[in-house]
Amino acid sequence: MLVGRRRRPYGSRTGQPELPLAAPKQRPRVLEPEVAARVAISRRAKPSAIPGYVKLLLTLELRRELAEKLSQQAIRSRWNIEAIIIALIEEAAKR
Repeated sequence: MLVGRRRRPYGSRTGQPELPLAAPKQRPRVLEPEVAARVAISRRAKPSAIPGYVKLLLTLELRRELAEKLSQQAIRSRWNIEAIIIALIEEAAKR
């Protein structure tokens, strides 16, 4: 039966000094909602060609019935489905 050699931890008995571990970065535990929202959008969104706007990519999983209803509304109004959803989000945000 062959037995493998035990490996020594890096730096032990090799003359190499052990390096100290990096201190963890300190973050504030709780941010105000306004600050947290700004940070989140600065990380996730990309600048838009339209001043004051950002591009925010979302993937939505909708019930088929709802998706078809939104599509019908878009076709009737001659808007695209993205514009319909943006209008609904803006309306809900005003409440």
